[in-house]
Amino acid sequence: MVVGIGRIIFRVHQCRSLKEKRKVVKAIVARIRNHFNASVAEVGDNDIYQRAVIGVSLVGSDRRLINAKLDKLFNFAEDLGLAEMIDTQLEIISL
Repeated sequence: MVVGIGRIIFRVHQCRSLKEKRKVVKAIVARIRNHFNASVAEVGDNDIYQRAVIGVSLVGSDRRLINAKLDKLFNFAEDLGLAEMIDTQLEIISL
């Protein structure tokens, strides 16, 4: 079993409240979840309204397939254009 874990850090421009940030984050999470059937959630910086940290995870049997899917997921999230992607982190664990 292979587990792929990713973390994406976004800068959310033109947000002046947590309510505006929540709207953008929910849209990003929903689109990633629907397109990739991945586990997705906001995992950090909940109180900072111009920054969002989103965590994703995928489980499978092939290391290369999980790596490729996470790469596509990162590109998809950046191409959404809802927020500026600042940083990504990727870890693949074989169990």
